[in-house]
Amino acid sequence: MENKTEEKIEKKTDDDVSEQESSKNEPEIEISLEDKLKETEDKLLRTLAEVENQRRRFEKETKEAFEFGGFNFAKETLAILDNLQRAKISIKNDESLKDNKDLNKFLNNIEIIEKDLISIFEKNKIRKIDTEKQKFNPNLHQAMLEVEDSNFEPGIIVQEIQPGYMYGERLLRPSFVGVSKKKPEKTDEK
Repeated sequence: MENKTEEKIEKKTDDDVSEQESSKNEPEIEISLEDKLKETEDKLLRTLAEVENQRRRFEKETKEAFEFGGFNFAKETLAILDNLQRAKISIKNDESLKDNKDLNKFLNNIEIIEKDLISIFEKNKIRKIDTEKQKFNPNLHQAMLEVEDSNFEPGIIVQEIQPGYMYGERLLRPSFVGVSKKKPEKTDEK
């Protein structure tokens, strides 16, 4: 009898222990499932945010590529305009060509090409930066020299060496300019 009672007690204890273990395991499983669900939800939200950021970045890059895709081409094309203007000045100042009767026709043709090129620039949002008697702006101008001039206050552009251009709202090339500076005051020496 004792054996049967002992077996019953052992069975009860084993059953109690297994019940307790299963009840302990259930909350652990529930907690870990909740944690996993939260973790998965967090990962999903992060992934969605990353995809949205990537989509916005792609749209911005596409827009900029469309708007400023010709930026480098425009910058290189400025050299053509510069060379046309230099050629016109050089031909006008050449003593050996001054007596040539066809010189004015040739210069008129160069001016027509120059005007056409400027017109094409304007149609494509490329415009010349105005420098005449403007205040020096380091974002648009590059000072190449300083000129002592009492007619202007310091920091005013008095000479344009090479014109600058804007491509829409971006600086294509800065204007190379000469800027006025204050004349040094002479002190009397005794």
